[in-house]
Amino acid sequence: MPKFKYIIFDWTGVINDSVDNYLCVVNKMFKELGAKEIFIEELKENYEQPYMRFYNKYLPNLTIEEEQVAYRKAISECPKGKPYPGVVNILKEFKKAGIKMAVLSSDLPETLQPEIKSFGLEGIFIDVITDVHDKSEGIYELIERNNFKKEETIFIGDSNHEIEEGKSAGVKTGAVTWGFSTAKRLKDLNPDFLIRDLDNLKSVIL
Repeated sequence: MPKFKYIIFDWTGVINDSVDNYLCVVNKMFKELGAKEIFIEELKENYEQPYMRFYNKYLPNLTIEEEQVAYRKAISECPKGKPYPGVVNILKEFKKAGIKMAVLSSDLPETLQPEIKSFGLEGIFIDVITDVHDKSEGIYELIERNNFKKEETIFIGDSNHEIEEGKSAGVKTGAVTWGFSTAKRLKDLNPDFLIRDLDNLKSVIL
């Protein structure tokens, strides 16, 4: 019997193994917008969501409209995403166990939806919400629309935002350490579960 009947997943950095790709996007944007290039260690120390909190650390006057134009241009010039090794099989196992899964992501629909297909995850998620800057509204929409029972739901992400909004919405939170934040930063946010690998994820859910 699964420990959770409902899972809300962040996408990038959790299912989509794309930290290096995102660094490419960030640095192309920074070059175009006049900020200095950063390295992976700095990205993992400074990244946070809603994502404008991250960009405004480097470009204080950048608007979300300007960010979106620069982001769309940069993402078209960087490598495409790929699934985190082993995650597809785990998600299919969760589906087989009767768990209902959804995605809540700030990724663009034109990139995320084709990734679901190319990763072989069609039919796995009962709901997908994309292009969300602040997930505080999207999480309530997902829970209500799909009749998720909060006490049986977990929000799994890789940044401050999923932990903060999961707690606010009254669901359990799981932070994976293979994404955009260091394990220390995630631990300091006090998620219900700090998930270090897929075996750990499986044990948390099943």
